[in-house]
Amino acid sequence: MVQVSRRTGFTGSALTRLLAQLSDIDVPESRQALADRLSQWFSWTDAISLSAALDSDLGVAVSGARASEGAEEAQECARLKAALAKGNADGGVASVLPGANDDFPPYRRRYFARQQAMETAIEPLRARLRARLATRSPELARLAAVDAILEQVVGARERSLLASVPTLLEKHFKRLREAHQAAQDATPDNPQPPATAAGWLDVFGRDMQSVLRAELDIRMQPVEGLLEALRDR
Repeated sequence: MVQVSRRTGFTGSALTRLLAQLSDIDVPESRQALADRLSQWFSWTDAISLSAALDSDLGVAVSGARASEGAEEAQECARLKAALAKGNADGGVASVLPGANDDFPPYRRRYFARQQAMETAIEPLRARLRARLATRSPELARLAAVDAILEQVVGARERSLLASVPTLLEKHFKRLREAHQAAQDATPDNPQPPATAAGWLDVFGRDMQSVLRAELDIRMQPVEGLLEALRDR
C-alpha cells in the first residue's frame, strides 16, 4: 500500500487541515483576527455597502411566522445537503474512466463539475432563506442584507480559493503515482498483482471524496447560519 505523509498540528477548517495533510506542507496559523483578515477582502465601496446595511433601519412587514415554522426550511436544507453529498460520493474514481487511469485531467473535470453542482444548488436556497428572514423582523432583515453583501464579496474570494483545490489534488495524485511507480521499480522480480497496482488510485479516490465532503461543509455554513437565525426567531 502506498503511504504518504499526513501532517497535523494546526487549527483551521476541516478542508484546510485536510488539504495541508494531503499536500504534505506546513500551514502556519494566522495571527490576525478573523475580522482583520476579512477586511482585506473588502474594497472601499464594499465597506460602504456593508456599513449601510448594518446601520439601516429597515421597515419590515413582519409575517408573524413562528420559529417552529422553520421546520420546512430545515428539511429542505437537509435534503439538499444529502443530495449533494450523494452526488459527490457517486461515481468514484474507478468510474471516471473504465479501468485504472493514471492521468489526472478526468478527475479535475469531475471535481470542477461537483463544485459547479454545489454552487448552483446552494445559492438559490441561500437567497430563499434571506427572503424569509427579511419578513420576520427588522433585525433579521438587516442580517439578510448583510448576508447578501457577504455573499457577493466573500463569495467571490471563496470561489477563487476553492478553484485552486483541484491543483492541490493533482499534486497529491502525482505523489501517489510516483510512490507506486518507485515501489514497482524497487522489486522488478516481484510485480504487484493488478488489485494492488490499482491501490493508489483507490487511496486517491477516498481522499478526493473526503475533500469534497469538507468543501460541501464549507459551502453549507452560510445557509446553516441563516437557518439557525430563522429557528431562533
